[in-house]
Amino acid sequence: MARTREAGLKAAATNRKRYGDGTNGEESFYSQIGRKVGKVSKGERFAVDHDFAVEMGRKGGSAVRNAKKA
Repeated sequence: MARTREAGLKAAATNRKRYGDGTNGEESFYSQIGRKVGKVSKGERFAVDHDFAVEMGRKGGSAVRNAKKA
């Protein structure tokens, strides 16, 4: 895992060079990853139920704020 912005950009360039960048009609490296993840996704709670995601975000945020006040 890259620890600096420069290292991350270098890793991204390497991935594009090795696995394709999408310029020659092939699928880009990051598109391939997204497609594979999308295929195995089961469409569970946060992806399907927006109200549930909002509620959990509210609860998590309030827990963090309460901890800071104490």
